[in-house]
Amino acid sequence: MAINYIRKFLSGQDLDEIKNEIGKIEESTSGEIRLCFKLKRGFHERKLSSRDSAMKEFYKLGMDRTEDKTGVLIYILFGERKFEIVADEGINSKIRQETWDVIISHLTSEFSQGNFKTGLMKCLGEIKNVLIAEFPAKFKNENELSNDIVIK
Repeated sequence: MAINYIRKFLSGQDLDEIKNEIGKIEESTSGEIRLCFKLKRGFHERKLSSRDSAMKEFYKLGMDRTEDKTGVLIYILFGERKFEIVADEGINSKIRQETWDVIISHLTSEFSQGNFKTGLMKCLGEIKNVLIAEFPAKFKNENELSNDIVIK
């Protein structure tokens, strides 16, 4: 069922291209990016804000376990039209919430026009620019988290 709803927004090829873009970005930064799509919050999450739901997913995916605390989660609730970017404390020590809010506003604008892949690629590009500026790749730049897109 999870894959069925996503096909309304993104093709299999789109998902592959987005996953590959995440990998390319991570080659040039010590940041680790994950993307999580959900149609809507589950029964037990309905009282949580979208932010709290995203935080719960952040920890569930182990994004707080990177060596330098450089995990970034892009969390999208398609059915609720909610978007969140959650970054770990290493990232948040240098990047202000306002930066993420601007990126989310651009993503929201693209999605409202039906430009799902374009919106995600632009969002990733903006995150790349932010991460490269503050968190360039290290000499030993391991991929600490899977680049697979989480679809729930």
